[in-house]
Amino acid sequence: MVSSNPVASDITRELSAYIARAHKKPIPKDVAEVGKHHMLDTLAAMVSGSRLLPGRKAIAYVRNLGGVNQASVIGTRILTSTLNAALANGMMAHADETDDSHVPSLSHPGCGVVPAALAMGEYKRRDGKALLRAVVLGYDICARSNFALGPQQLRDAGHSSHSFGPLFGAAAAAGALAGLNADQARYLLSYTAQQAAGVDCWARDREHVEKAFDFGGMPARNGVAAATMAAAGFTAVDDVFSGERNFLFAFSREPAPEKLTDGLGQRYEVVSTNIKRWAVGSPIQAALDSLSALIKEYGIGAGDVEKLTVTIHSTGAKTVNDRSMPDINLQHLMSVMLLDGTVSFAAAHDDKRMKDPRVLELKQRIELIGDAELEHAPTRQAIVIVRTHDGRELKHHTLAVRGTAANPMTRAEVEEKCYDLMTPVLGARRARRLVDTVWRIEKVADTRALRPLLRA
Repeated sequence: MVSSNPVASDITRELSAYIARAHKKPIPKDVAEVGKHHMLDTLAAMVSGSRLLPGRKAIAYVRNLGGVNQASVIGTRILTSTLNAALANGMMAHADETDDSHVPSLSHPGCGVVPAALAMGEYKRRDGKALLRAVVLGYDICARSNFALGPQQLRDAGHSSHSFGPLFGAAAAAGALAGLNADQARYLLSYTAQQAAGVDCWARDREHVEKAFDFGGMPARNGVAAATMAAAGFTAVDDVFSGERNFLFAFSREPAPEKLTDGLGQRYEVVSTNIKRWAVGSPIQAALDSLSALIKEYGIGAGDVEKLTVTIHSTGAKTVNDRSMPDINLQHLMSVMLLDGTVSFAAAHDDKRMKDPRVLELKQRIELIGDAELEHAPTRQAIVIVRTHDGRELKHHTLAVRGTAANPMTRAEVEEKCYDLMTPVLGARRARRLVDTVWRIEKVADTRALRPLLRA
């Protein structure tokens, strides 16, 4: 069938050309450093996620599918097709609340982008420099695709912004590593748009299995599918973003196609993406930051607390109020921090501790308040007030969560978090080697060199 609109818009041609050359185009040094932080953070989420329920389900699923030996499944010795590996690793990356997030676009870029880039990098044997550049590209396209649609509009209509953006980011990263030219990249975008899906009911998933698929597995797999189809010579419509019945028209009341390329090559969205300091739900991050600060400043512990009050934005308060999963239960995690002085990955995922009498007793002293005014704050905030048995009232207001763009984590802090996640699965020596390899990823000649470090 001959297209009735063979001329693509300037925006689509600019976007396609950018994707096609991204794996060869240098990125600023500071952007590369942040890109490494997010690559390591997502790999650590995959490693730890391989032992959680969504990861175990994904591993069993792709093991039964078989597939040619193109890419690896993290935390195992399975080699399978790029699509299967991207699916499993994507689900592992969002097996719980460990992975990164981009607040302005309402998306979690890493769990879709990094698994797709890793799978295609292994398949095509790309070097580490190309892998890193593709990951940074994926974050850019993830955010911009949601900006063009209007992330809040998507949410209001019942669509999942957490599935849409990462899909386009995964496709761009995989397409760049597949070596697509500009015309093939236009077709890539069309096949990506045709696979766009996701309904916001993921919030009702109590075991996080479907949510892991919606946020990570589906976007990564579908992005790789679009890239491999375009690379195989599949043709498509000339421009999925303009013309009659285009993608933006279908999903947005007020599409803004210009946002697809706005600042492309000058503003890197990976720099605006948050890394979670704590391996727990996002609404709990600021509260733990505040309590941690009070513990360090005043040396308080569980025995000192008569009452603890936490105030966060109202939507977040509803999301994390005494939930059945430990890593998204605010009262439980605040109790654990008071007892342990911190919240490790293991502690945040210890179901048995939810029945610990000491934890249950402490929870009775904790009050959670949802504040509608904090709903509209420019950053995610928390106010923690501790009333001690000796009559003191200690207060800390977190204005910018550690790990956010306004208060970024250092390389050492990212390492500390990632060791906590990876060492129980990989062992201390292999975890150290993986961290060192990511820090010098530009020196890696073949992405497959990561395979021995990610096996268990």
